[in-house]
Amino acid sequence: MLDALTLAQVTGCDVKLVKNGSDLIKYLSIDTRKIHHPSSTLFIALEGSLTNGHNFIQNAIDQGVRNLLLSQELDDLPSDTNVFKVENTLRALQEIAAFHRSKFPNLEVVGITGSNGKTIIKEWLSQLIFDKKIVKSPASYNSQTGVPLSVWQISEEDELAIFEAGISKIGEMEYLQKIIQPTFGIFTNIGDAHNAGFGSEKEKLLEKLKLFSFSKTILYCSDHKEI
Repeated sequence: MLDALTLAQVTGCDVKLVKNGSDLIKYLSIDTRKIHHPSSTLFIALEGSLTNGHNFIQNAIDQGVRNLLLSQELDDLPSDTNVFKVENTLRALQEIAAFHRSKFPNLEVVGITGSNGKTIIKEWLSQLIFDKKIVKSPASYNSQTGVPLSVWQISEEDELAIFEAGISKIGEMEYLQKIIQPTFGIFTNIGDAHNAGFGSEKEKLLEKLKLFSFSKTILYCSDHKEI
């Protein structure tokens, strides 16, 4: 949870705030079909290869959303709307999640990566440690957008966090590491998935291992000699 003024400071954006930036943001949404608490939701207009979130801003407004993270200038927005304008909405989303994670320095966080098996290991682990209050990645939320949305779920009541991290090309893991900041790492395996995004298997392995740059312990299969 962040107030609008703090969110503006975290993202370093151009901003128009109402109520002196005191509005509380409790939820993040990148999909107007999944907005359940509009008055306290920040809608992030992501730009992708197939769709542009800016095309759905009116839909979000019609549902009652009054906090918008944009990268384009838009006219005729309601006067009671907090508007946060940034160069890159994906990077801003990641910065917001990384800031949220930093508010829980004593939380034990398990980061899971590898070519296969991330989701099933996460689910098994959460079932084995049933006596703790656990926050975890929903489904297979392990992408550049899925990870920040997962980490945003952390609350004061949580005793353990378990998050997946998946990458498809060089340079992506650095962003996910800053968001998850795992204290304990699990490396599942190295396989053929997403080979096209890397120059070699070694390059892919080294990129994945960046998730554990500051982890205290890493668990991996003994036959993975390359690690």
